[in-house]
Amino acid sequence: MTPKQFAEGFYLEKQQLIELYFNSTEQTVVSELINSLDLDSEKKKVLKKIVDGALTDAFYTILLGLDGEAQIGTRQETYSIKDEEGNELAGGEIEGHAWEYFQNK
Repeated sequence: MTPKQFAEGFYLEKQQLIELYFNSTEQTVVSELINSLDLDSEKKKVLKKIVDGALTDAFYTILLGLDGEAQIGTRQETYSIKDEEGNELAGGEIEGHAWEYFQNK
């Protein structure tokens, strides 16, 4: 796995969660809460943008934190993350890819 693939995995996970919460027939606690609001289509679009933005902020911050480019809680340090084959994923290599997936729309 490369740092780009690692960042892409987080992005795909975010996209899958949005799909699960708003468009899936599979029920989750979050999708049930959203449906219980009985929102019209315009308000549901706004809520979807809010949830998408919150997940973007969370995943992007985690990726930058793992790469040593942002704090996780109150600590900022670079973490060592390796895939099963021993390939280093963090250490300054994730940040650019995370920006491409999460911020460069």
